[in-house]
Amino acid sequence: MAQERHSRTEYFVVGEGMLGSDAVPEGRARFVSMEVDLRAFRFSRQGPKGDGKQLGDPNRRKIATAMTRTGDTNDGDIPAGFTYLGQFVDHDLTFDKSRLREDATVPVADLIQGRSPSLDLDSLYGLGPAMTPEFYEADAMHLRTGTTAPSFPNDGFSNKANAGFDLPRTTGTPQNTLIPDARNDENLAVAQTHLAFIRFHNRVVDKLAAEGVPAGERFDRARGLVVRHYQWMLRTDFLPRITNKPQLKGVFDHGRVIVEPNPDPADAPTMPVEFSVAAYRLGHSMVRPAYEWNGVFEDGAGTLDFLFTFSGTSGGLDSQNPLPSNWVADWRGLYVFPSSRPDLKPRRHGRLRRNVARRIDTRLTNPLANLFDMTIGETSPTAVRRNLAFRNLTRARMLQLATGQQMAALMRSRGLTIKTLTKAQILNGDGSGADLSGLNVSQRNALAKDTPLWFYVLREAELNKGRMTGVGGRLVAETFHRAMEGSVISILREPTWRPTLGPVANRFTMADLLIFAFEGKRNLLAPVKGESPE
Repeated sequence: MAQERHSRTEYFVVGEGMLGSDAVPEGRARFVSMEVDLRAFRFSRQGPKGDGKQLGDPNRRKIATAMTRTGDTNDGDIPAGFTYLGQFVDHDLTFDKSRLREDATVPVADLIQGRSPSLDLDSLYGLGPAMTPEFYEADAMHLRTGTTAPSFPNDGFSNKANAGFDLPRTTGTPQNTLIPDARNDENLAVAQTHLAFIRFHNRVVDKLAAEGVPAGERFDRARGLVVRHYQWMLRTDFLPRITNKPQLKGVFDHGRVIVEPNPDPADAPTMPVEFSVAAYRLGHSMVRPAYEWNGVFEDGAGTLDFLFTFSGTSGGLDSQNPLPSNWVADWRGLYVFPSSRPDLKPRRHGRLRRNVARRIDTRLTNPLANLFDMTIGETSPTAVRRNLAFRNLTRARMLQLATGQQMAALMRSRGLTIKTLTKAQILNGDGSGADLSGLNVSQRNALAKDTPLWFYVLREAELNKGRMTGVGGRLVAETFHRAMEGSVISILREPTWRPTLGPVANRFTMADLLIFAFEGKRNLLAPVKGESPE
């Protein structure tokens, strides 16, 4: 399997061709053959084109600098684990599962479906145990896990090799990780999230076995349960934390008006560039520079640099150098668990505290101004090309992405009540976001008149206490709705389905998923003790 870059450089936009290549002039498409058309991951444009010229290089540099300036960003109220759950979901949406086998063996309908966004956990399951057995145990039902390496201190866990707490690893392949999507091993937080989903699936398999489900039916039944619970969790726990709740409810109750509102039932979904390149990059502003990681790496010792170092894609982990045991996540610090589980509260008088994500706004934590080479898929790029904000703004320009004002006008024309941000709101936000005083008057006027969509939706969130709303909220809600609708397994096509694996009827949150996945045991959810007393 080929190495997956985190940062896509080309986008096949249905009806337009290949956009975004550095070798193609800005705004020009590289037309491709029908074969390449079928073999490309399928993006689409739901709004109008921007002219791509409203922000030249000096403007983008200044905006990017303002968005990543040194200094504390604003804490929000969302548990920090949702930052990396969001990244895991992004990889599920954009995973190209047909790359896992020779394309010549894939029927055309499956080929397009395999390159279409959906929320069916194909980044976890690959093509299933029959076609991608390397991800599965010999029983063809359980997903493989890996074993950690002994480290320090002598706390009964960190100093031992522990099975089931690392991703399954190999050596000598481009990605060093035996999971379908190598992007889920680009940092430790998303890797541990992927591992939690592996354990969730395996526990469901065990539950079905205990209930007497025949072995031949067990995998398919387990996958169906896992995907439906995952979608329910996204709809009821993840999305309400990052978007305007009334807006989200309106989409799921009444349907879409922007993102493929009336698709042919036989059509596979496409991925809106307005979502992929702008609205869903909300997660970039949620990243912290450091985390209270576990009983060893507390007081902010879980730095962003370390989270990338202890991975297989950005760092050097493989089967010969697996994750050290003292870097296993303490989930108590990343999510809020039910009050019925007081043992899963983080320590308040010790060192471990709960992490919160940074607020969704126009500020990014400063380490994102200097990305790793492996993360961006480039060797020795110029300093500005390491800046994540600059890269986002530049990619949107190359794709001629609509401005925030254009998308607001489009939504109003479709009958939605969407207000366009004023010049003062765009330039000043709520006073705690990106400070644009470094731009001259003409640059500020240009930005206020034709605002890049990514910056625009982050300003909307900033003015809405860190929740996506308006243009951004609608794009997020509708894209998730379409991806669920177009999934092979879909709770939207089963309106009477309700979760059964949580402790409370009709509820299934990410915290519930973790409790089920780790057998409800505190010593599995928070195994690293360190040397400080509990």
